[in-house]
Amino acid sequence: MQVHYLEIVTKDVEASCALHSAIHGTAFSDADPSLGGARTVPMPNGGMVGIRAPMHDGEKPVTRAYILVKDIESAVAAAEEAGAVIAVPPMKIPGHGACAIFIQDGIESGFWQI
Repeated sequence: MQVHYLEIVTKDVEASCALHSAIHGTAFSDADPSLGGARTVPMPNGGMVGIRAPMHDGEKPVTRAYILVKDIESAVAAAEEAGAVIAVPPMKIPGHGACAIFIQDGIESGFWQI
């Protein structure tokens, strides 16, 4: 199991980027519109961390790990069969692959296929 994308949703993107940059000695990119305006930094495993603001009033601050999968449709079906609620069905993100979000027992997680 590998985390491909670690998403941090926060109302204060600048403060979060500054905090993580200071702790880890990294520099975040400019906002990437295809990732909801997330500012990103690569992880050593080939994935990335993205920090962005909520995209709508109902979205609360959250840290969400997206696990790399070979077949996102099968992963989503397995999650749903196990009782998870699919919050965002598989969607393509140009230049990045596809992602989906599921909620199980109040915990938000995601899948990522490249």
